[in-house]
Order: sequence, then C-alpha cells, then structure tokens
Amino acid sequence: MKIEYRKAETEDAEMLVNIYNASFYSDYRRFGACPGYGKTIEMMEASIRDNPKYIILCDNKPVGCVSCKMQEMRVYEITCLCIVPEYQGKGIGTQAVRFVKTLYEDWEKITLVTPVDKKENVKFYTEKCGFRIVSTETDGNVELARFVLEKQISTAE
Repeated sequence: MKIEYRKAETEDAEMLVNIYNASFYSDYRRFGACPGYGKTIEMMEASIRDNPKYIILCDNKPVGCVSCKMQEMRVYEITCLCIVPEYQGKGIGTQAVRFVKTLYEDWEKITLVTPVDKKENVKFYTEKCGFRIVSTETDGNVELARFVLEKQISTAE
C-alpha cells in the first residue's frame, strides 16, 4: 500500500466533495448535521483557495483528504482529516498526521476538534497520534473535544 499526498487544486473540488460526503455521511446521519458533509462544488473550490488541502492517495487512488492551517506562529489546526470508509482502519490517518508534522516543520502545537461521541476518533487521536483532550465546546447540538499535540522539545543538560 503506497500512500502519497498531492496538494489539491480547485479542479479537484468535485472529487473532494465526493470524498468528504463518503467520509462524513455517517456523522451527518448520526448528528443530523456535519460541516464536512453536503458541500457544493463552489463551496469546496472556495475552501481549497482559502485553506490548503492535500489529497491522500493510496496506490494512486484518492481515498482521503487532510487540511491544516496556521492559527498563530508555530500553532496549526487540522481542519479536516477524512478517509473514505473502505480505507479506514489501515493506518492512513496516522500517516496523514505524520505528514502534517513534516509539512509544517516549525510546529510546536497541532490542534483539532472532533465530536466527543465519536469514540473511535477520540481513541485514534489520543492512542495512535498522541493528542490529548484539553477542553470541550458545543457546535449546535454536538459536543466537540478540542485536542492538542505538543512537540516534545528535548533540552540538553
């Protein structure tokens, strides 16, 4: 299984809408709403222009997306990490988090939010990726957990 990343262009909007819809359909059904589900092509084109997105390719097939933006100096927010259902559980998401850490080499903190009720996401981010939950917040009727990953800086003694 060969995993690669390609920066998304506005011409990729329809493909990304399909990836997001496949990835977030279960959240939409479960919560009644999901910011990643149901975007129009125009909305996705604007999002690509405003927020760098990387298409995740598995053996040259687009299977997901990761996007991240700077919040402040050396602090980045993963705004989306999605993998289509048939490719979930294969380590692709873990590799995507590693990719973000190499993409933004100056990072000291990486943050993200995901629904507290999505136990599989909470377990993934805490156990597989080393994030910790620092707070919760509410978006509509969904309780979200805010995760933070802080770079461990070794100091010479």
